[in-house]
Amino acid sequence: MRPMTLGLSLALLAGVATAAPAPPSAEKTLAAGRPWVSVTPSGDAAFIHGAIDIDASPRQVWAVLVDCAQAKKVISNLTVCRVVEKGATWDVREQVSKGNMFVPTIRNLVRADYTPYSRITFRRTGGDLKVMQGEWRLEPRGRGTRLIYENRVAADIKLPAEVVRAGMKTDCSKVLVNLRKAVTGK
Repeated sequence: MRPMTLGLSLALLAGVATAAPAPPSAEKTLAAGRPWVSVTPSGDAAFIHGAIDIDASPRQVWAVLVDCAQAKKVISNLTVCRVVEKGATWDVREQVSKGNMFVPTIRNLVRADYTPYSRITFRRTGGDLKVMQGEWRLEPRGRGTRLIYENRVAADIKLPAEVVRAGMKTDCSKVLVNLRKAVTGK
């Protein structure tokens, strides 16, 4: 469901959602090498909670998460990712997602605050999404990393909410797998 990548795509590589570990029910999925994703209603938005285990250090995962040049490898419909403002521990990025017949091209500004190698919080500062606030957490696991993603996101998409949430779940899984491939090459 390509049209649903809208909010997810713009938020993924960039606020603070409630920090929570992946639930015990996710462990079996993650242990099998698959991404775990849950998307639930959250007021007028959706709350996305996802995780994936990556056979790489938090530093290696971090390098891909913060690199706009890598973003197009991870998010297939992303056409623009550029840093427009930068501080010592934060930046603001412009991100543009290619539209289609159901979803227009979307431009957003995302502020990301960085705690190197462990956490990136992000929030919408301008653009087309109505709501976007979340975080990436990198948790060391032996010689690898558990990457946890949380985001409360809303966009003005004229499709049933259930359809949008199902698309977000599918797209989040794809992005997590693509991110792992960008980090590990497999």
